[in-house]
Amino acid sequence: MQPITAKELEYIADSMSNEDLLIKQSINALVSSQNPAIQQFAQHSAQRHQHHYSQLMNALHQHINLAPTQPQQQQQQHQQ
Repeated sequence: MQPITAKELEYIADSMSNEDLLIKQSINALVSSQNPAIQQFAQHSAQRHQHHYSQLMNALHQHINLAPTQPQQQQQQHQQ
């Protein structure tokens, strides 16, 4: 398995942020609606986006052990 590139990490972080926003919007629709059909749709939407968020988090956790630590340590030493 290849380590995640910085560009891929940015993409995953953006996707997680978007999924988090969609979860919040779905929950807001759920609690503010009086229509049972809309409430059901919003609940399923929140669950679906929570699942997507979890999948992205799992992808990060699978790659965490592959992340390079040596260059970061050297970079921090040069900054000091």
